[in-house]
Amino acid sequence: MRSAGFRRHRRTRRTSAAALVAALTLTALASCGTSSSGNDNGGGTGGGSSDPSAPLDPKTKVTLSIDCMPPAAKAAELREWNEDIKTFNKKYPNVTIHGKSTPGQCLEPPRFTAMLKAKSQPDVFYAYFTDLEQVLDNDGAADISAYVNNRTVPALKDIQPQVLDVARKDGKLYALPTSNYTMGLMINRKLFTQAGLDPDKPPVTWDEVRAAAKKIAALGKGIAGYGEYSAGNTGGWHFTATQYALGGDVVDSTGKKAAFNDATGKQVLQQLHDMRWEDNSMGQTQLLKWGDLQKRIASDKLGMFLAAPDDITYMVQQLGAKYENFGMGPIPGAQGTLFGGNNYMIKKGSSPDRIKAAVAWLNFKNLTQGKGQFDWARTKADQLPVGLPQPNFFLGATKAKDDAERVANATMPVENFKTFMDNPVTGKAEPPKAQEIYKILDNAMSGVLTNKNADIDKLLSDAEKQVDQVLANQ
Repeated sequence: MRSAGFRRHRRTRRTSAAALVAALTLTALASCGTSSSGNDNGGGTGGGSSDPSAPLDPKTKVTLSIDCMPPAAKAAELREWNEDIKTFNKKYPNVTIHGKSTPGQCLEPPRFTAMLKAKSQPDVFYAYFTDLEQVLDNDGAADISAYVNNRTVPALKDIQPQVLDVARKDGKLYALPTSNYTMGLMINRKLFTQAGLDPDKPPVTWDEVRAAAKKIAALGKGIAGYGEYSAGNTGGWHFTATQYALGGDVVDSTGKKAAFNDATGKQVLQQLHDMRWEDNSMGQTQLLKWGDLQKRIASDKLGMFLAAPDDITYMVQQLGAKYENFGMGPIPGAQGTLFGGNNYMIKKGSSPDRIKAAVAWLNFKNLTQGKGQFDWARTKADQLPVGLPQPNFFLGATKAKDDAERVANATMPVENFKTFMDNPVTGKAEPPKAQEIYKILDNAMSGVLTNKNADIDKLLSDAEKQVDQVLANQ
């Protein structure tokens, strides 16, 4: 869930929930071309090597269409995109890139599904981590296993294995990452201070969350201590995140049965019920979806909620908040955290040279230390945010160097995220059929948040039956 769209162009699965309920409409991609030199037939001509593991020969002429180009309204991001193409063309002068931007967010599920069915995706297309099954069901992506190696992607050994694992099916690789996220606890530092809490020490257990929420809610003035989603598929998404944090699961290891109707699932709902009705620390208005909690915490009406770091960018850029007002800690419980992100796939049927060109571009733009999206000095100069702990999918020395560059060019107080960064929690991927499951689990979340007498056992049992049916129809 989540992510790009109004959070720069890197949008993740989180905002997909709202889009799923939108009417199914195809929006034509607005195309804007940035060319290098020469004309070609798009498939690759001249100088190509028959070895798929070899890097692209700079003499090869290739045309690529690539989506999720920043729209004109995001002038700085678009300028960086065009600068990167020019830099890329210094090494590969015969690759012509046609960028395509879309109104709104990069990926809206109804439009994405329609695009796959029509086989109209660009040569290089943006997808969420959770989209792999849908793409393969529609025979939409090329197997790029033979094309991705330490020569074509030098940082390959330094990328977190799980970031690549989500792009694999039956041992074959179908995508390269562009961003990732893990969930943590977002806090309003101002309200923590006003409530006598230490903003540098966010709660690390759910009991501590409950205690802190009561103190924050006691400030009055319509302030809620803790907020939660329960509509638009986001309630089920956060149920999953909390279940993971407590060591539970949503789907069993076979992928065919629900696994949340257990003591952990009951704990998730019971603690929300008690905070809502016994403590009155969650506010009166419920049935909230993505965007609602961000608006509340940005206006100092909410103390805490589960989020990913780039929510802060949205709140600053779109809601007028200040970076220094927010902090993050690891997700309470810390036995696991929901992990997600975005990647790029290459259209099935693309020629070998086109795949090589795509891999070369994605390596330069998204996977090279100090270049493309990791050119933090340029990002700062362009007055774009620097200092958030994600995206960050590197390991070892590469991660250490990137972290240092990020801090050196920070445009925000990075110390506010120290607790989150110093206490990493193992990420866990979203369940299969995630959006369908989240929609079902919305009912369980809304049940305990809108009905004081909700029957938690029945809510979980009903949800389990429905999820089992969804999984049986895979």
